[in-house]
Amino acid sequence: MKRRLAAAFFSYICSVKGIQTHIYSRAEKLPPLDESNFFHSRQLFSICSATPRMKPYMTVCTDEDGRVLCHLLAMIRYRTSFLPPFMLIQCRVLGEGVYADSPYRKDELFGEMVTALTQKLNKKVLYIEFSNLSQKMFAYKQFRQNNYFPVHWMSIHNSLHSRTPEERVTDKMLHHIESAYAHGVTCETVDSAADLKAFNKLLHQHHWLKPKRYIPDNQFFNLLKDCDQCQLFVTKFRNRVIGCSACAYHGTDAYLWYSAFRRKSYLMLHPDEVTIWHAIKYAHQQGYDHINFMDVGLPFRKNSFREFILRFGGKPVSTNRWFRCSIRWINNVLKWVYRD
Repeated sequence: MKRRLAAAFFSYICSVKGIQTHIYSRAEKLPPLDESNFFHSRQLFSICSATPRMKPYMTVCTDEDGRVLCHLLAMIRYRTSFLPPFMLIQCRVLGEGVYADSPYRKDELFGEMVTALTQKLNKKVLYIEFSNLSQKMFAYKQFRQNNYFPVHWMSIHNSLHSRTPEERVTDKMLHHIESAYAHGVTCETVDSAADLKAFNKLLHQHHWLKPKRYIPDNQFFNLLKDCDQCQLFVTKFRNRVIGCSACAYHGTDAYLWYSAFRRKSYLMLHPDEVTIWHAIKYAHQQGYDHINFMDVGLPFRKNSFREFILRFGGKPVSTNRWFRCSIRWINNVLKWVYRD
C-alpha cells in the first residue's frame, strides 16, 4: 500500500523559496486545476491513464498556502520496435503548462517543474522531449541547467481572423479541393463505430513505417471522440474513408494533432488536401483565430509534408524542441552535435 501511494505521488524540494512541487500519477490524487489548456488538463490526464502503453504525470507547483501556481502534463509512451532495444519508453510534453497569476516569473516556475520531472523520470525513460513551446528561447537557461539540448524545428500556423482560408490557399490547391468535392468526396465528423474503426485503421497504417511519429492505441481516439475539446474527422469517397484528422481546441486556437490520407490510392481526388482543408475551414467557421499544425515533419532542410502544409497559406516559425537522453554519454554526444 505504501509503495503504491509513493508511486502515485512524488514531492520535490524546490530551489525557489515558498514553492512546493509535486508529481501525480493518479487522477484521484490531483488537486483542483485550471482546465483552460486541454494539453495540460485533468481530462487528457484521464484519457492517457485509460490508454494502453501510455502513462501521464502531472507536475504541480503550489505556494505556502497550497494554492496551485502552475501545472504541467507529461505523457509517457511505450512503443515497440523491430530493432533493439525492442521497447522504447519516451516522455513528451506539449507546451509549457498553465500558470496562475503570482509574483513568481513564469520561467522560474517552469524550471522548477522541469527539474522535478527530470529527476522523477531520469532512469525510467530513454528520452524526454519538450515541444510546441510558445517562444523559441523560452526557459533557455532552465533547460540548459537540466542538461537538455535544443533541436531547431519548424512550426506552422494559419491565421483565421484577418483573412478567410480561401484568400490564403493557392489557386491550384483550391481548384483541386473544389474538383474533389464535385466528384463526390465528403468530410464528416466521426459519429459512428464504423467511422471510428476506419479512422483508427487508416491512422495506424499511414504511420507504421514512420519512426518519429508515435500513434497511440485505439482507446486513445475512442476517448477523444467523446471529448468536448476535440473533434475527429473523416474524408470519404463512395462511403470509403480516404482521409482522417484529429483536432484539439482551447482558448482562441485550434490544433491539428494527427492526420492520415490514402493519397497514392486516390491520387486524383487529393484526399490529403481535402482533409487538411476541412480542418482549417471547421476552425474558421467556429471562430478560432489560428490553427496550429503540431507536427510538420522532421527538421530537415527539405521536407515535402512541410511544403505541402505551407501551400494552405500558413506562416512558418522557427522554434526549438528540447531533448534529454537518460544515457549520459549519448546525451553528451547529442549536446555536442546540436550545440548552438
